[in-house]
Amino acid sequence: MMSDAVKAVILGIIEGVTEFLPVSSTGHLLLAQRFFALGDGAFWQSFVVLIQLGAILAIVVLYFAKLWRVALGMFSNPDDRRFVIGVLVAFLPAVVIGLIGGKYIKELLFNPWVVCFSLIVGGAILIWVDQLDLEPHQDDATRFPLLMYLWIGIAQCMAMIPGVSRSGASIVAAMLLGADKRSAAEFSFFLAIPTMVGAFGYDFYKNRAEMTTDHIGIVAIGFVVSFITAMIVVKTFLSYVTRHGFTFFAWWRVIVGTLGLIALALGR
Repeated sequence: MMSDAVKAVILGIIEGVTEFLPVSSTGHLLLAQRFFALGDGAFWQSFVVLIQLGAILAIVVLYFAKLWRVALGMFSNPDDRRFVIGVLVAFLPAVVIGLIGGKYIKELLFNPWVVCFSLIVGGAILIWVDQLDLEPHQDDATRFPLLMYLWIGIAQCMAMIPGVSRSGASIVAAMLLGADKRSAAEFSFFLAIPTMVGAFGYDFYKNRAEMTTDHIGIVAIGFVVSFITAMIVVKTFLSYVTRHGFTFFAWWRVIVGTLGLIALALGR
C-alpha cells in the first residue's frame, strides 16, 4: 500500500505543476484522488488546499523584487497604490461568493463528473480564445484599469466550479479585456496570492483540531514539493505561452477530461 509520504509527494507534484497552468489544479487533484486512491477522507481534502500555499510561495520568491517594490511604494507611489487596490478589487468577488456559497458549491459540484465536463468545456474556450485575432493594448499587469481588475476578479469566481481553472478563467478574461498573453498570465499569478492565502487560512482554521503532528509532517512534504515544482513550472510557462499560446494546455484539458469521462462511464 502506498505510504502517506509518497501520496504527499505525488499530490505536491500535481499541485505544483497545475496551479498556475490553465488546466485546473483542483480538478486534477480531485481526479487523482478518485482514480488512483491518492488520499481519501477529510484530512486529504484539507491537504490539497493547504499545499497550495507552497505553490503561492514560489510566486512570492520569483517576483519578490517587484512585490517588495510595490509594498514599499504603495503609501507614496500612486501607481503602486493603484495596483494594490486593483488586486484587492479583483480578489473581492471571490471572497463574497466564497462566504455566501462556498459550502453549497463543495457539496453540489465537487465530483469527478463536473470536473471532467469543466475540463473539456474550458479546453474548448482556450482553443477559441487562442484563435481570436485579439489586439492587446495592455502589457503590464500592474497597470491595468481598475474596472479591468474587477472583471477579471468576477471571471475568476467561475473557478469555484472544479475543473474550470482559476488561472485559466483570469487569463482568458484578461486577454479578452485587452491584455497580452504574458501580462494576463502574470496577473493571474499575483491574484493567486491573496486568493490562495485566504483559502489556506480559512481551511487551516476550520480543520485545526484535526492537525496532529503526523498530519503536519505530511502537509510539510506536500508543501515543499509543490513549492519546488511550481518554481520550475512558472518560469517555463511564461516563456512558452508568449511564443506558442495556450493550445497545448487546451488539448491537455480535453484529453484528461475525456479519459476521465470514459473511466467514469466504465464504473471506475
